[in-house]
Amino acid sequence: MNYFIELLGRSGLLKRDLDYHLLRSVMVIIFLWFGYDKWFEAEIVDLLPLINNGPLISWTIPVFGVNGTSIFLGASEWTFATLLFMGFWHKKLGVLGALGSCATFLGTLSIFPFAPGAWHQGAGGFPAMTIVSAFLLKDLVLLAVSVYLLKQDVSRVIAARGLGV
Repeated sequence: MNYFIELLGRSGLLKRDLDYHLLRSVMVIIFLWFGYDKWFEAEIVDLLPLINNGPLISWTIPVFGVNGTSIFLGASEWTFATLLFMGFWHKKLGVLGALGSCATFLGTLSIFPFAPGAWHQGAGGFPAMTIVSAFLLKDLVLLAVSVYLLKQDVSRVIAARGLGV
């Protein structure tokens, strides 16, 4: 085991920002893909039961309507993708993208306890998950990644200004 640890230590895996760049890249891809899906009526119709039961996002349907909500969500996700992508070069834009990402996943996680069909009744209900709750639970990891990127970008902006952290 020590041999593999030494080998990994010498590989550069720990010496570069591989984790930071990998996570930023993955978040850009996720937001591009999720945003793309919002441009199709089938996607937003499938999400309506979740959106309508989300305490932080249910307001979008009465305010924007179904099509407007789809446009709002898709445009927001593409905006965050763009900001996160630009964060490779401009850390302040990365901060904005990470903040938007955090807000996105806080919004979707707020649906988790209230989602219809989220708890498997045949297994006694909560905490036995169905695919609905499992779909939402992945956003917990995406929120953690968003917080990580936010921390990294804020730290890098502060360091670039010579203020220390």
